[in-house]
Amino acid sequence: MQPKAVLRVFSALFFICFAPMALTAPYAAVVIDARTGEVLHARNADARLHPASLTKMMTLYVAFDAVERGEIGLDTKVKISRFAANEQPSKLGLKPGQRIALRYLIRAAAVKSANDASTAIAEAISGSEIAFARRMTDTARKLGMKNTAFKNAHGLTQRGHFSTARDMTLLGRRLFFDFPAYYNLFSRKSTHAGVREVANTNRKLLSNYRGADGIKTGYTRAAGFNLVASARRGSKHVIATMFGGKSAASRNARVAELLNMGFHRSRSRVAVRKPARVNLADDAQTTKTAVSGTVKKSLRPRARPVRASSPELMAQAREKAIKAAILAANQADDKAGDGAAKAHPALGTQTITAAARGTAQGLRVVTRVSASGSRYWGVQVGTFASPRQAERALLQTALKEIRVLNSATRRIDKANVKGKPAYRARFVGLSQAEANMTCARLRARNAPCLPIGPNL
Repeated sequence: MQPKAVLRVFSALFFICFAPMALTAPYAAVVIDARTGEVLHARNADARLHPASLTKMMTLYVAFDAVERGEIGLDTKVKISRFAANEQPSKLGLKPGQRIALRYLIRAAAVKSANDASTAIAEAISGSEIAFARRMTDTARKLGMKNTAFKNAHGLTQRGHFSTARDMTLLGRRLFFDFPAYYNLFSRKSTHAGVREVANTNRKLLSNYRGADGIKTGYTRAAGFNLVASARRGSKHVIATMFGGKSAASRNARVAELLNMGFHRSRSRVAVRKPARVNLADDAQTTKTAVSGTVKKSLRPRARPVRASSPELMAQAREKAIKAAILAANQADDKAGDGAAKAHPALGTQTITAAARGTAQGLRVVTRVSASGSRYWGVQVGTFASPRQAERALLQTALKEIRVLNSATRRIDKANVKGKPAYRARFVGLSQAEANMTCARLRARNAPCLPIGPNL
């Protein structure tokens, strides 16, 4: 055989035997009982690999934290930079100079896995993607993700950008427990992202695996097909992570096997051990202050020394003030009420406070809502034909549940019901537990109440 022929045969054999191995990303997997964090299965769990778009789980974790701490609002209009608009696909198709609400960027990053949206989130929160990536890495360290470092917000392959199956599983569990109000975002098979409807990159597993509720897919040529998946059946909750799939179909099949393994190995009855929230604030905590809708932020005031009997005296004073406000609201005419409603427009929401209404005895409502922790829930106590009726309902409800609602912000949202204006009476700035407890107590008195979660 001629030397050239031998060389061709050798080259062909080499390609057949070794090329598939070279093109296949390393495999890693972890399965945990999400209720306790117990590891049920692990293979190459701590191998540092390319996370691809699993990166966006941390992008969203930091974004949720920034929203809850008052750094940025879900309705904040973000200006899209040329850098963000020029990111490689997958993309939402944002244009340089375009302005879009943060909530839509979050939806696009979580559901469509849009790289341009992820970069825009990073720039909106930290000023640049580089600074945001440092924050992502710092957050990972604080959460216990020991083998993770981020260089960008989207997960496209970059030197020094890596994570592990164990770390991403930990992050998936953190998203579930630390941000329960936002977690439903990962279960949506599609959502509207401001400019168009987008489909979930994980919709096939969500549709075909019983109990699946998220979380995130990822793919690059260097990473292979990655997935962090969560599923709940009965009292059991399992999270499985896989790196290095050869195709989306084979990845989904393998993850289904891992979830099945998790349900088989996990115990039926076990106490849920939620991970303690980590304080990610670099500076002193800030609070949001609402004074007639004008002040956006204020530093938390120092506590003043008070007598042991002060709580009781303060409660009595608040009760008298609220009764006086109810009396004033009853005496106010519709014209004054409507004028106050129009005085505070904000993104289609009409906000009324007792201070704006100029109620009796000089009552001045100054409600401080903590921007730390999960306090983006609220309750709705009715829909009314006029702002005056809505405000009276808020004051009467506050009197009934003064212990919980004293720290909440009273808000009236204008809506359109069957072509007629309507006014929804709401308390906002509550935790999920406080919202549920308040409604349970009000319903026990045959009073209407509806818990309202963050609208992502």
